[in-house]
Amino acid sequence: MATNSATNYRVGSSKVEITFFRQNCGMLGYGRHFHYMQGVETPHYVRAWVFEQAGKTAAIVCAEFCFCTDILKLAVVGLLQEMQPEAGWRDENIMILGQHTHSTAGGYGQYAVYNLTTPGFQEDVFEHYRDGLVRSIAEAYERLRAARLSWHTGEFDKDAEVAFNRSIDAFNQNPDVTEKIPYKQRHLAADRTMQLLRVDDAATGEPLGLLNWFGVHTTSVGNHLRKVCYDNKGYAAEFLEQELKEKYGADGIFTTFAQEACGDISPNFRYSIRKGIYKGKHEDDYESAAYNGRLQADKAREIFEQAPTNGQTISPELGIDYALCYSDMTDVHIDPRFADGLENQYTGGACMGIAFMEGTTDGRGMSKVAGTLLKAIFQPIHRLEILAARMRKDKAASELTIRRLLAQRPKSIALNLSEGSVIGTNRHDKLAIPSFFDPILKYIKMMRTEHGTLLPAPWAPERLPLQIITIGTLAFIGIPSEITTVAARRLRQTLAPTLAQKGITTIIMCPYANSYAGYITTREEYRTQSYEGGHTLYGKWTLAAYQMQFDKLAATMLLPQNERPILGEGAFLLPREDYWVRFADDSVQVL
Repeated sequence: MATNSATNYRVGSSKVEITFFRQNCGMLGYGRHFHYMQGVETPHYVRAWVFEQAGKTAAIVCAEFCFCTDILKLAVVGLLQEMQPEAGWRDENIMILGQHTHSTAGGYGQYAVYNLTTPGFQEDVFEHYRDGLVRSIAEAYERLRAARLSWHTGEFDKDAEVAFNRSIDAFNQNPDVTEKIPYKQRHLAADRTMQLLRVDDAATGEPLGLLNWFGVHTTSVGNHLRKVCYDNKGYAAEFLEQELKEKYGADGIFTTFAQEACGDISPNFRYSIRKGIYKGKHEDDYESAAYNGRLQADKAREIFEQAPTNGQTISPELGIDYALCYSDMTDVHIDPRFADGLENQYTGGACMGIAFMEGTTDGRGMSKVAGTLLKAIFQPIHRLEILAARMRKDKAASELTIRRLLAQRPKSIALNLSEGSVIGTNRHDKLAIPSFFDPILKYIKMMRTEHGTLLPAPWAPERLPLQIITIGTLAFIGIPSEITTVAARRLRQTLAPTLAQKGITTIIMCPYANSYAGYITTREEYRTQSYEGGHTLYGKWTLAAYQMQFDKLAATMLLPQNERPILGEGAFLLPREDYWVRFADDSVQVL
């Protein structure tokens, strides 16, 4: 289907429904045992965009689910290679983004921690999402046509009730935040810029649609509601698509509302005393989601209309490029340039803290009283772990264990996901902490006591896919995590000098890409151990590791294709069977 062209981009797009509903299926995002399906409020879609120029093809895909997983991406690439061998589909040139709604099915990944409340791997969910993604990319490829691309940005008014920093105390700890933001102005502690790529038919001038990036959590719909819903970004996409179709009188106009740096950004700003949580504009969460979506849709329409005259035309001269590597984030030796000049700093094995289990303003977890009590219990346990490590005869193993534990400080570690331990023990059925502290503990215990089998570690990803796709002067950074506002700013600053040598002028953060491994906070934010810090898996130098590894990846893109080194090994040439598990009637089965 595709033909080489040195003068034009060719672009194809598609929209495929991927709504999944099964009564009482566990939902993904809030991590609460009671958050399961009992109805459908809105459908879910995946929107795929395929770009081709001079024989190189790349796909940027945004699905209305929580996030992509390793095995889902692997399966999609494999099927596409069989269906469309002429397209040259590879892991490197397909970026699958999660729009991050929390009102969606879970259980389609292989790692235990994000399947605990599903519970376990859900084969029907996995196959449903896989097939929808494959169909959407294949259809977009078949619809390639000559297109004109224009890039433009716009700012939300400072009073627009669209995005609020939910961890303002952590945000203000950053030394590069020169003017500290008071709590009542936390809407100013967010990146209020929407970035937008407009696509027009090169022959007729008719619009084909747009992709835009703006960071705000899709958590307008709280975890007390149990209907499938595409949340605020889904409403935004539907609103704008309908308006553009009515204005231009054409079907096939698709609007993608993707996430940017939204790790600490919430749509919820009004405290409900009655419910004890933060909510959006209206008492009804679905109305709040639609309200927030309307704000995003209106801003996107404004930028879209201005793009041809006020925006930047993306010339095909620089073409399309892409690179991807897999990096083991559990033991990265941090370059002192990214560690405040400190020597011998490392990341650590994936761990979750009590702050994670306490939840966020968007969805509370265990009570603060329980969290405080557990922190008091854990502190001496962690000191004993370090002491025990120092007493080992194997000095190399001792040093590694101590290094990884120190990397996590000051996190009160609840779950050591790399080792599959809870509060320092692998004997989950013998945990002294009662399950009522948090239902996650109940599910962990159940995996041993009901099924007689310990779930093998690791419980979270260790090798992560880092991806860069460039289209003209634009660089899309595929991040397998959710990144906070200031952390994203620093990552951009790291990459800008390197990518500028390639002609790149604009860097777009694309979180929830291809896998999922918690949060990325700055070191200063990590110290506060708010929810985001508690869910920053690899310790206080997680951001530094991403900065180092992404900069190395960007540097390889300055080399000719045949001279580029292979950075790291693939996460899964085939799924590792000992990781891929699900609950069954009487045992944990390996698929």
